[in-house]
Amino acid sequence: MAGTRKSTAGAGAGTQVAGKSRTTSKTAKKDSTSSVVDNGDCGDKKARCRTLIIDGDKYRTRYNLKFENRKTWSNPNPKKITSSIPGTIIKIYASVGQEVKKGDPILLLEAMKMMNKILFPMDGKVKSIKVKEGVRVPKDYLMLEMA
Repeated sequence: MAGTRKSTAGAGAGTQVAGKSRTTSKTAKKDSTSSVVDNGDCGDKKARCRTLIIDGDKYRTRYNLKFENRKTWSNPNPKKITSSIPGTIIKIYASVGQEVKKGDPILLLEAMKMMNKILFPMDGKVKSIKVKEGVRVPKDYLMLEMA
């Protein structure tokens, strides 16, 4: 991770040179862990300075509150089908209790004037359907559960 990646820590991340800030220093001993050291305010009430220690290299950056309060990523459950884009449910092909195979159509989702056919990602049985035809769904909305 250290070396060529630019910091995406949020607005005001500071000047980056080949993935390292100008206050980068090397330590004699390399370890494969990472840690965060809170350095307090950087003169801006909305942003705080932090020092990231990754593999023994120190990176000083500014974190804003939006970055600190972000939703963390988690591995999605393949048995829960969610909408990847906001749109309107046009037609539902599956029913509760139906045995389905990988690649069978679940529903038709109209988003941005395009019809998107959502397919089952694996074999299984439909446990519940959380949407109805004509309903508008937001992004990441749970539409269907498989048993």
